[in-house]
Amino acid sequence: MLWYLPIIPRFKHLFVNGDDAKDLTWHANKRNCDGMLRHPADSSQWKKIDHLYPDFGKEARNLRHRLATDGMNPYGSLST
Repeated sequence: MLWYLPIIPRFKHLFVNGDDAKDLTWHANKRNCDGMLRHPADSSQWKKIDHLYPDFGKEARNLRHRLATDGMNPYGSLST
């Protein structure tokens, strides 16, 4: 079964609650930038996206997502 959940309304809903909005922008406002890898925002991939798309990186409210395929088995075999 495949469920379709429109993503834009879900993103907007995240910023309705003030506490959630603070958590979603923490990487830009309250992060400790000491050179240690403590948050995905400290990674080289995050910095590369900021470098390639500077307008996207300027806005702290822009959300970055990754795909997770935990439990997905495209070949139908349950053995490893």
